[in-house]
Amino acid sequence: MNSDVQIAGDPLAIPHLLPPVPAHPATVAGFAGLARSLAADRAAWAPLVRYDATTRWYHRLRTGPGYEVWLLSWVPGQGSGRHDHGASSGVLTVLEGELTEHAEDGPRTLTAGAQRVFAPGYVHEVVNDALTPAVSLHVYFPGLTNMPMHPSQATDAGAATTPPGVPAP
Repeated sequence: MNSDVQIAGDPLAIPHLLPPVPAHPATVAGFAGLARSLAADRAAWAPLVRYDATTRWYHRLRTGPGYEVWLLSWVPGQGSGRHDHGASSGVLTVLEGELTEHAEDGPRTLTAGAQRVFAPGYVHEVVNDALTPAVSLHVYFPGLTNMPMHPSQATDAGAATTPPGVPAP
């Protein structure tokens, strides 16, 4: 084949010709979009889900520079306890079932597809008040390193801490 245009060398070796590739989402909207795209890939997460009647089940689905993604399951009656996420912001996405979020502005029912975005220091409790199991996806940025527990508003009990490595919504 004869052509008037010829390329000498590897054009991909010239970085200034390529658009920059982001290391990870750079905005809250980007992290919410990441959560939606992961949620839409049911074939990737559904086979991993397990249910545990004694404690919430969780699985770290992905890590990236500056963030981590967790998959959690909730059988009826399971809850997170009242907590915040330390210095982490986050996106909670309900994949299956229904969860109830209790926060300062009152309870909110989250059904499959619902997303909640929160900033560092946001205090809430998430509970499966339904009669069927639920599954949720949680993106934390930066990755979750601290999850301070808060006294329950109903009982005003003393604060407790969650064991290391246990994610909360």
